[in-house]
Amino acid sequence: MRELILEKTAYTADQLSGNNLPQVALAGRSNVGKSSLINTLGQRRGLAKISSTPGKTRSINFYLVKPENFYLVDLPGYGYAKRSKSERENWGLLIQGYLEDNPYLKSVVLLIDSRIPPQVMDMELAQYIRSLNLGLIPVLTKTDKCKQKQISDTSATWSGILGFSRGPVIFSSKTGKGKDTLWARILAGTGL
Repeated sequence: MRELILEKTAYTADQLSGNNLPQVALAGRSNVGKSSLINTLGQRRGLAKISSTPGKTRSINFYLVKPENFYLVDLPGYGYAKRSKSERENWGLLIQGYLEDNPYLKSVVLLIDSRIPPQVMDMELAQYIRSLNLGLIPVLTKTDKCKQKQISDTSATWSGILGFSRGPVIFSSKTGKGKDTLWARILAGTGL
């Protein structure tokens, strides 16, 4: 049985070192459902704190995945957080340093809210991830709140934007839909 263990929390660049295992990062807008996704993957409520206030995650959180021995790394959300400009800039620099100066990072799971049209920040992040020669795993979240046609249309739109022949993972934390597919893509993205 797979287990997720919160092993490290980093608020500054110097706290990012010492995680010498393959890593797959989780990135997305504030309120896209990263914490719920982590709890679903870890099969444990409360593993990642869920807040009704977007932007609560202010650190980079390293979850050790057992028995495979790699990290799922939760990055702070972007786009909505009601934080000071300087704090958002510091997050940006921390995330940029993590993504660009990390030989252990193999791929990035990009969480996309299935209920809204493609957002510029999501498209820019996808392009940035690819420019770093990292694997990109797109995931449509909150699909239990959409009709099947909307999910199909959104999936097709993102496949076109990304130039992917296979669509994003269709995921719901509420129902668990897509969990096994996402795990398969994450494991493939580790290079293990």
